[in-house]
Parts: sequence; C-alpha cells; structure tokens
Amino acid sequence: MENQTAGLHLVSAFLAMEPTDCVMSHARSLGGGSVTVDVQRFIWDHCISKAIGKCHAPYLKNFLKKLILEIESNRDDVLDELYELYSEFMISLKDDNTVKGNVRALKYISFLFPDDANCEDAMVRKMVVPLHCSLNMLEGDTGCSIWPASLFLSEFILSFPDMFSSKTCFEVGSGVGLVGICLSHVKASKVILSDGDLSTLSNMKLNLKMNQMSTEDDEPVTSEFLDSVKCLHLPWECASESILQGLKLDIILGADVIYDPLCLPHLVRMLSILLDKTKSSSRLPGVGCGGAIGSSHDYSDGCGSHDVVAACSSAGNAGPTEHPMAYISSVIRNANTFDHFLALVNEANLAITDLTGTLQPASLLPYMQSYNRSSMRLFKLSSK
Repeated sequence: MENQTAGLHLVSAFLAMEPTDCVMSHARSLGGGSVTVDVQRFIWDHCISKAIGKCHAPYLKNFLKKLILEIESNRDDVLDELYELYSEFMISLKDDNTVKGNVRALKYISFLFPDDANCEDAMVRKMVVPLHCSLNMLEGDTGCSIWPASLFLSEFILSFPDMFSSKTCFEVGSGVGLVGICLSHVKASKVILSDGDLSTLSNMKLNLKMNQMSTEDDEPVTSEFLDSVKCLHLPWECASESILQGLKLDIILGADVIYDPLCLPHLVRMLSILLDKTKSSSRLPGVGCGGAIGSSHDYSDGCGSHDVVAACSSAGNAGPTEHPMAYISSVIRNANTFDHFLALVNEANLAITDLTGTLQPASLLPYMQSYNRSSMRLFKLSSK
C-alpha cells in the first residue's frame, strides 16, 4: 500500500506539472531513497510515455534532464528510452526553459480522497480535473493561473459536499473554472461562474467543455447537473445592482480576490448586494467605475449585462431558502490591504467570520509540495 500511494503521488505530481524537484522527491520516495531501474520504468510507463505529444515539451525536457542527472550522479544505469527521448528534445528544443508570453499548458489536478471501506484500490479514489492554465502569471495572464486559494476552496467544497449540494452557487473571479467544476461534482443545483476578463472567460469555457460540462452556448450533456453551469462576463466595477439582485443565490464564493486595494470597494459592493438584496446602493461603500479590473466602460456591451440577465432568469424563480452566505479563501499577502477590506466590510454592514481554525478541509492534494495549505485563510461573510 505504501508503494501504491507513493506511485499515485508521483503520477499526480507529474500530471499537475509540479516543479521538477517535487516530482523527483516523489520518485525517490517510491524507490526507497533513490531512483532505481524499477522506478525509472514506472516513470516511463505511467508518466512520460503517456505525456509525449500532450505534455508541455519544455517541462518534459527539464524533467528528463533532472531525472537523468540524478541517476547518473548515483552511478546507476539509465533506461535507454530516457536517453533517447532527451536526445530528441535536445535537437528539437532550444536550451531555453524560460516561459515567455501567455503560454498555456494542460495540467491535470488530481484530488485524492481518503481511504474508503468500499474502495480498496487507491488508484480509483481520485477525481482528475484537466485544465488549460497559464505558465507565466507575470505576463498579465493571472486569470488563467491556478492560485493556491482556488485549490484550498476546491478542497473545502469537496470535503463538505452537503454544504453545496442542491444549492445555487455564484463565484466571483472564477479564473480557470476549477471551483465551478468542483461545485458541479458535489451536485450544486446551479453554478454561475463570472470573470471580468474576456480572455479568461474564454479559457474557462474551454476548461468546462474539457470536463464534460456545458455552458450557456452549448448543447446539454447527458448528466442532469452538469448542464447547469453558466459563465458570465462581469467586471466588478460596473455590475448593476438590479442585475445582481435578480440572481437567486444560496452561496457566493471567491478565491484570492482580496489582493488589489483599487478593486476592493467594487468587490465589497457586489458582496453586499448579493448577501442582502434589500440593501440600497446609497448604504454601500461609495465607488465609481474607474481604476478596477475588467476594463470596459461601455456598460451596455462591456459588462456582459445581457449574459447576466439570462443567468438571472435561468437560475430559477424561487429564492434561496436561507440567507445567502459567502465563502472566501485567501492568502493574506499585505496586511494593509486586508485591513482595508475589513473596514469596507464593516462599512457595508456585513459580518465576517474567520473559519480557518474551525472548518479545515481534508488534504486532498497531498502530492502538491508547492501548495502551502498553512498560508490559507477561509472567511464566511453574511449580512448583519
């Protein structure tokens, strides 16, 4: 069982394109401290041979280089297949592993569920989510990157499925769509995803299709609940109060949305309207429509109002049975920015509770050594 778990972690880390040093660490664990010939064969059969032509080539080349150097440094034999493939990469790829521009690659995020008495084989206790993601979040493609807070929020949803099952859920700043995919997995009755960037929205729809989920422009798929995902172009700074009030929501979610002081008034304004539909805009933090994400100031065309109206009508006529709640996961990178967020939340007459120490999700991504769960914070917001 120990070797089986180590093998599962190795394959999962490779498919998720974890840093090569992390993947090598799992390889050593599988081999009892070194990359044996048996481990090399396992890597070739379960990772590399299946990734040829599909995996991002520079990543695969770099991994092969690290793998061969480690084996040679231990004076062990290297499989001929590894040498041959690396030689091909040396010829076909320039020796420059720097990611430039908005390069995207296909990553597979595997959620590994705890032991189940009805499931003896660890290799089937997983949920694999393929996602087109950016490899360079420093080049303005941040919306297409997988952020740690979205991983944490996804673990939270999968760990407490009853909280989201049969609920109408709305996510602000949905990015690659991972949270929405997890919501569909736990059978939320309606999932509405939104983002203010059109390129991010297009990539999100592609990811939903890859995960057999239809969007508003698609033909319905066979599953009853996967047909319920909606994607909206919704810049925060110009989201209409009347449109937001038309959404019949149970739960609002956000991952890593507390990051830019200029965006926070717009975010809190949206949350206040969504959490308390009787609230007047005059009681909300005063904000204009400039200087935030989304960019377009042509509200009739740039803010996706027609899409939002369609989502309102399709979300159902009956409102939520209880007062809506918001769950936000975040890394606190700047204390002043977070204090500004708290002040705006208080001004908007919202209650905020830190759930980090009381509602911990299960560790469903144990192979991700680059994912620091200890830095995650989870907050619940509601109307006072």
